[in-house]
Amino acid sequence: MAMSRILEKAPESKDMFSFLKNFDGIPHQNSTLEAHAEKIFDMTRDAAIQLRAKGKIDLANDVTLEYLASVHVQKGVTEQHFVVLKEAMLKTIKKAMDDKWSEELSCAWSIPYDQLAATIKKAMGWELGNQS
Repeated sequence: MAMSRILEKAPESKDMFSFLKNFDGIPHQNSTLEAHAEKIFDMTRDAAIQLRAKGKIDLANDVTLEYLASVHVQKGVTEQHFVVLKEAMLKTIKKAMDDKWSEELSCAWSIPYDQLAATIKKAMGWELGNQS
């Protein structure tokens, strides 16, 4: 599961999730955490669909984007957190795809994730060279 991988790689990120504050160790079967991971996969998939259809991700006026940005700022999300999440997501998809995994599939998930992350970072007020 992607979120468990994140917590293994960046254990300090556990405190960013209110539903994990009183949880000891790394949860491997937590329905709230799994639902959160599914939202991230869904957003990345939707970003891929938009990129394919429109050539861009159009979330600038989305209330969800503003909410996501404010939560990420409030929780102290850093550039490294975006990197760790991407790595965990790709490893999870690769494991699920097994021998069907390819460089093309890696790019098909990486590019929309990077675009989505850039959109969230921009909404967070990050500028080039001014990222935590």
